[in-house]
Amino acid sequence: MIKKTLIAALLCAAGTVHAAGEAKNVIFFLGDGMGPTTVTAARIYKYGETGALNMESLRRTARIKTFSNDAQTTDSAPSMSAYMTGVKMNNEVLSMSSDTVAKAPAADGSSTCPATGNGTPATTLLELSKAAGKAVGAVTTTRVTHATPAATYAHICHRDAENDIAAQAVPGGVGYNAALKDGLDVLMGGGRRHFVPKANGGKRIDGRDLVTEFKAAGYAYADTGTALAAIDASKTSKLVGLFHMDHVDYELDRVKNSLDQPSLATMTTKAIDVLAKNPKGFFLMVEGGRIDHALHGTNAKRALEDAIAFDTAIKVALDAMQAKDPGLKNTLIVVTADHDHTMTINGYSKRGNPILDISRSYKDNSPNLDADGNTYTTLVFGNGPTRKDVRTSIVSGNADKTQALHDDYLQETGVRMGSETHGGGDVMLMSTGAGNSGFKGTMDNTRVFGLVRSALGL
Repeated sequence: MIKKTLIAALLCAAGTVHAAGEAKNVIFFLGDGMGPTTVTAARIYKYGETGALNMESLRRTARIKTFSNDAQTTDSAPSMSAYMTGVKMNNEVLSMSSDTVAKAPAADGSSTCPATGNGTPATTLLELSKAAGKAVGAVTTTRVTHATPAATYAHICHRDAENDIAAQAVPGGVGYNAALKDGLDVLMGGGRRHFVPKANGGKRIDGRDLVTEFKAAGYAYADTGTALAAIDASKTSKLVGLFHMDHVDYELDRVKNSLDQPSLATMTTKAIDVLAKNPKGFFLMVEGGRIDHALHGTNAKRALEDAIAFDTAIKVALDAMQAKDPGLKNTLIVVTADHDHTMTINGYSKRGNPILDISRSYKDNSPNLDADGNTYTTLVFGNGPTRKDVRTSIVSGNADKTQALHDDYLQETGVRMGSETHGGGDVMLMSTGAGNSGFKGTMDNTRVFGLVRSALGL
């Protein structure tokens, strides 16, 4: 008896202990490509060295390994699939068994995956949640058929077969993923082109208009921020929002050009309002997807702006759930990334130096110089399309895109490649709320699946 009492006291001293199945709701935030350097740079960009992002208020932290079944450096498809299914799979494969071989789509974009003989579907957290009677949803700034959101609801041998992925989301239609029961309750982002036929400006070669099919299945539909705002969540149980033919615009451009697209925070709030009406709870995935795209282009400013927009979505979710579930006694919130990138913070810049600017000495504020006497920026990339044959000085300012603070400035790279690649480093995970006690130390991304599933009692 004394031993049991002592153990209980030690556990209480270590922090709140959550039993399996305690979480009724889960919000899983995924910053695509949001490696540790991006988190640090975004913090300095917005709040300074001593500041903190909203995600950094989540006190439970872990370090996540991201390698895929066949590669040291993963792409988004197997990494997000590992989070959603607990299965290691090959690059470019979405939520299938580990023996599935990636087979690129045909020239017209249609899948070449055989019906049998090339792996089997791996059950996702959304499907498990749906089977338990919960509401489920996915929100993203990419196409909703892109790798990260697709991994939550689709099973296919190659991520690029986006027309087939779209069909898996439409209840009752050919190709529908029946494991979703009566369907996703919320799906929002870009990618309308994969839901409408070529005759309507889309990519579908089968002539189907999946938007019309969604509406026929009882979904409210929005294609602008104004239309989304007009939807009454209290009267809506099924919602689809497709706000661009391609990806939703970068946050910097959305704001600067006053585009009629909802922010990620707005989409997140609306999704929570729709899903939280389910008395059995919900599972929501929210992706800040364009962080990754800006990093591939070595455009650090847009990457950081999208990272801040992602962080804002985390803040509105925390506030919304605290109002609905004080103390997050029944809600688990997880924030992580699917992989790293090659961006790094280099040199010895002085404290307070703008993170996007040229590096300046902490000793006397003079520009730091390379071995040939040229200035350089604090942020650079290991590889990408912007390596010069001969380096020249970078100018501070924003008069044109060759200057470090301009919106369109592209950071320099070490190795010349057509596009910057992902990085193979570990990423961060932050969590709070019910069932979060296991998120600590260094773990594989497949382990995260098990912890979330256990928290939900599925």
